[in-house]
Amino acid sequence: MSMTRRILVAAAVLALAACNRAPAAPSAEVSTERSAVVAAAVQAQRELFATAPDPAAADKSTAYQFAFNGLWTDHVPMTAFEGDVVMVVNTASRCGFTPQYEGLQQLYDEYHAQGFDIVGVPANNFMGQEPGTTEEIQEFCTLNYGVTFPMAAKTEVVGESRHPFYAWAEQQIGEAAVPQWNFHKILIGRDGRIIRAFDTRTEPTSEEVRNAITTALATSSGAASTSLR
Repeated sequence: MSMTRRILVAAAVLALAACNRAPAAPSAEVSTERSAVVAAAVQAQRELFATAPDPAAADKSTAYQFAFNGLWTDHVPMTAFEGDVVMVVNTASRCGFTPQYEGLQQLYDEYHAQGFDIVGVPANNFMGQEPGTTEEIQEFCTLNYGVTFPMAAKTEVVGESRHPFYAWAEQQIGEAAVPQWNFHKILIGRDGRIIRAFDTRTEPTSEEVRNAITTALATSSGAASTSLR
């Protein structure tokens, strides 16, 4: 077992103590407000994804060749983000790291208008910490964190049945691309190629992540951005 994996396993064991603790229920007013904002974001995503280029025709050296089944939408085609910087994050609702949803939403709010997108990928691969149905995950993300960035349906991110995106990511940058726990992050540049990965313990709003995002945003791919603005 590599040193990185040992450290992550140790961190995960500590995080288990906080797992399965549901956040405090938001007030009725907050719930209503978040539901309306999320509904508007989802509608915009449906419209964009319906007109996105076919991933099957995309450059096979880029992330644009992939699509995920969607949580709120039929699918999440990576071609919808051509020319943007994208962070793909495997998520879970019952993990000690689940509060990172808040940081992810903060990043999305801050950088989206500059051409930054996030794709959340709920996964039940680690200690069964994403056991919910589609409807339960939708409700959790909406009411607890007001998630407005695109979300995939529950997806395998490790093992023989993992989504092809994760197999491709490992081929591109090696072990760093393989999630060892929930909230592993893969940053993709404006050219559709992987820049780097961040492990679970790296907070979304950390200086390390912010610097990587702003540097990537400052790099032109020569492609027009199609992000949801």
